[in-house]
Amino acid sequence: MKFLVFLGTVRDSTPPQPARLGVRVAAACLACLNSRFAQHEFELIDALDYPLAPVFKPHFAYRKAEVPAQLDELAQKIQACDGYIMISPEYNHSMSPALANLLNHFGSSLFAYKPSAIVTYSAGQWGGMRAAVGMRTFLSELGCLPVSAMIHVPKAQEVFAGDGALQSGEHQSTWFDYFGRTFHQLIWWADAAREQRTRVDPHQLVKDFRKDPSQRNAPAS
Repeated sequence: MKFLVFLGTVRDSTPPQPARLGVRVAAACLACLNSRFAQHEFELIDALDYPLAPVFKPHFAYRKAEVPAQLDELAQKIQACDGYIMISPEYNHSMSPALANLLNHFGSSLFAYKPSAIVTYSAGQWGGMRAAVGMRTFLSELGCLPVSAMIHVPKAQEVFAGDGALQSGEHQSTWFDYFGRTFHQLIWWADAAREQRTRVDPHQLVKDFRKDPSQRNAPAS
């Protein structure tokens, strides 16, 4: 199966902490995934690689011939994969606005009927867990329901080095076991969802909202 790992930080200087602390967390997650789930494919999607237009215009709002190539390529990757891992810092007790902005450029029909996993981190003691609470609602509305287990990394700068390796005194097996609880759930649900999609096309059972917001409305009395 194929999975996309979204890294939702674009802040390249965070004094006094190391710049882009999330790069360390993402590297550690990928190391765990590639070592313990090597039969699957994992690709990092770094929000910093997508300089989006200052005026918000989602992928589905463009005419096909006018869609920016980079945006269209990512849309195809989202649609083709089996699940998602969302890595976010915590800003004002909320998920990264950069991650939300990137994901909001795509319709829920691309994400729907696939699972997601939430990974949060912080330089402080909470590990981004308050942001994770809001991410559960956000991802559910996007259609990629998050699995029950989540990953929170407090004081990430003390846990991981710049390349994602464990700092002195930290044990890889302990952290990978912790990560594995969430990743096992993600892969189990992704496998189940993929198998069911081969039997029944969910988009034929429940039509996507493609024409008018009124499609969401309850019947008029």
